[in-house]
Amino acid sequence: MSYKKKNGKHTIAGEIYHGSYVFVFISAVVMSIIHWEDSAYLFYVGVFSYALALLGYLSAKFRWKNWLSSHIGGMLGSYIGIVTATIVVNIPKIPVLNEFPVLFFWFLPTIVGTPFIFKVGEKYKVRQIKKTRTL
Repeated sequence: MSYKKKNGKHTIAGEIYHGSYVFVFISAVVMSIIHWEDSAYLFYVGVFSYALALLGYLSAKFRWKNWLSSHIGGMLGSYIGIVTATIVVNIPKIPVLNEFPVLFFWFLPTIVGTPFIFKVGEKYKVRQIKKTRTL
């Protein structure tokens, strides 16, 4: 997220992120099917988060209309999804935190992460408007 948004480090990091997400997606689906009674939610979180990652990845590849908004929302949304899954799976094993209602941890990453999506989106929206005006 912190690299300059141009070809080079940012695009390489994006390729690595997407490739890693494919692995995480497949792992989540397989694990959820094997342990469906306990982990069915992993299937849904995995499918939804990977759909966001794929949206972000493809929007940068094909650059359709408003691609930047789709790219930012998709990539950051998928990140929120993977953080949510990681927290929800592991929170029962963490003393003190496991005393909070699990529903709190389902929403916490979205509550924290969504403002970042809007902040980054606005940052690049302003730059894109300025760029368009100078052309």
